[in-house]
Amino acid sequence: MKQLRIGFLSTAGIGRKNWRAIFNSGNCVVSAVASRDVNKSREFIRECQDENSFDILPDALGSYEALIASPEVDAVYIPLPTGLRKEWVLRAAAAGKHIICEKPCAVSAAELEEMISACAKHRVQFMDGVMFMHSPRMAKLREVLDDGQSVGEIRRIVSAFSFYGDGNFSRDNIRVNAALEPAGCLGDLGWYCIRFALWTMNWQLPREVTGKILLQSGTSAPTEFTGELIYDGGASSGFYCSFLAARQQWAHVCGQKGWLRVPGFVHALDSYEPAFEVNDAEIRTVSGVKCPPGVEPAWQGHATAQDTLMFRNFANQIFSGNLNEDWPQWALKTQKVLDACHEAARRGTSLKLGT
Repeated sequence: MKQLRIGFLSTAGIGRKNWRAIFNSGNCVVSAVASRDVNKSREFIRECQDENSFDILPDALGSYEALIASPEVDAVYIPLPTGLRKEWVLRAAAAGKHIICEKPCAVSAAELEEMISACAKHRVQFMDGVMFMHSPRMAKLREVLDDGQSVGEIRRIVSAFSFYGDGNFSRDNIRVNAALEPAGCLGDLGWYCIRFALWTMNWQLPREVTGKILLQSGTSAPTEFTGELIYDGGASSGFYCSFLAARQQWAHVCGQKGWLRVPGFVHALDSYEPAFEVNDAEIRTVSGVKCPPGVEPAWQGHATAQDTLMFRNFANQIFSGNLNEDWPQWALKTQKVLDACHEAARRGTSLKLGT
């Protein structure tokens, strides 16, 4: 089977779960890992290989430049801090490498537009790392939303994504450092809430938004945030994201005829058969692969999990010889709404999108 060779641009912890997803994909391999310290690259590879071992040991590189230049790398996974991503996306695109970029993709929509334009110019695929978009549950949700009867015309979308970061998190984690992650919890968690609302509304942008920074770090990165999106036609969406509240991730869509609720909308509670509720009835999305006996259902780590499907779909798109033009635009629309929510919060007023 043809395999896409992916290089990791940094040894960020989030890369460990993506290593496993690539291992399970069947059509991707990790071919190189780069760090500013080659010893960190070697240690990262050693630890990941101990759990999921590729036949060919990935190259350990001591600079990002070396990975971008490597002829053994077809695509680059970029989990660098948001403030650093633009430079390396531009470099990777110029070198002809396809790109999976963590979210938020950029500091601003203007930056992201430049990044996407560079990818289009050099004919490389760009995709943000939103795994739930690749879950088979999404197709089933779309069926229900579009049948005209189960939910009907959408009036309200509400979502929440939060976790409680302890004292060490608040002190040491880059997500509360505005120099590296200026959008804080809005970028890290709110991105998913905004993406779900946009997807639910068939990518219609809201007419106006409001935002409220409930709390922020000492560097002014939001640590608790709430936002509202108002659409033409009267539909609205509210979301809450926080580093200061107990772990939760759910979405609720209410229409004129009914409602649906998606528990674990970012990470399905059972990724073998991800479920949702429609008017008090549970609907399970059967993947064709049952959870093995004695194994606790999880949202990642097997052949049909959404993280695996994300990389499999990415590779298949590249092997097709055609670029998926929707993926970059989904990222750009999410970034535009996120930027507007953040700016509305800073101004303390509602904001028309694009103003």
